[in-house]
Amino acid sequence: MSDYLIRATAYNGMVRAYGIQSTETVGEAVRRQDTYATASAALGRTLTISAMMGSMMKGDDKLTIKIEGGGPIGAIIADATAHGDVRGYVSNPHVDFDLNTNGKLDVRSAVGTTGTLSVVKDLGLKNNFTGEVPIVSGEIGEDFTYYFANSEQIPSAVGAGVLVNPDQTIKASGGFIIQIMPGADDETISKIEQQINELPQVSRLIDEGHTPEEMLEKLLDGGEMKVLSKTPVQFKCQCSRERLEQALQGLGNDELQAMIEEDHGAEAHCHFCNEAYHFTEDQLRELITE
Repeated sequence: MSDYLIRATAYNGMVRAYGIQSTETVGEAVRRQDTYATASAALGRTLTISAMMGSMMKGDDKLTIKIEGGGPIGAIIADATAHGDVRGYVSNPHVDFDLNTNGKLDVRSAVGTTGTLSVVKDLGLKNNFTGEVPIVSGEIGEDFTYYFANSEQIPSAVGAGVLVNPDQTIKASGGFIIQIMPGADDETISKIEQQINELPQVSRLIDEGHTPEEMLEKLLDGGEMKVLSKTPVQFKCQCSRERLEQALQGLGNDELQAMIEEDHGAEAHCHFCNEAYHFTEDQLRELITE
């Protein structure tokens, strides 16, 4: 089954919900980044949540998420659009730990707990919207829950999980975001909290074949959930040879000439997808001519 996410409401519009299956998307990112298991889980959780947050935007709006918790994994960067396209990378992909006391991948130790989570939204306006909060757990889902409550003032519950195979490939990945709108009564809130606490691990549900719709039905049982939209999700990088040519030209003719004389060419490398772009001396001369 190809990856996708859904947007839904429940309890007469008092609750907004997002659910996602992201197994193939995270698998592609992990393959390109060559991440070890714990780093894969950290990157996968971030990409999964980023894709759902991207679906909250409209048109050509996009967002960039950066997590810097002070741990050995370094920074986690993710971009997402309203169209289900997401990409991301970690500074140090070869980070791994033994399982924690709960028998899960020790994402907290990889990410760290002394740093910040920031979200930059490019809404096509003169200035971007930026929100930043301190890391509260390093488990990523809890950190985004804190972000929504404090930066966007929306009480939310955020969950994301990634199962990694022994060969480092991704077995299952998915997540949810539940948001409480103004006017929701205490009974509704208490019921949702209980159902969140009783939900099995998200990655296990996905691995067992449950769809995003079925996952949200478990979380919103009794709330008459209505699915508003379904969006395909994929790992998609925005880099291209044309963009890199423009970037090289932006360095100026003197810098390009130095590359020809000193390096006899150039190579540009994309952090997100690990694609390498090679430019020969003749190709650099053409950029100078243009």
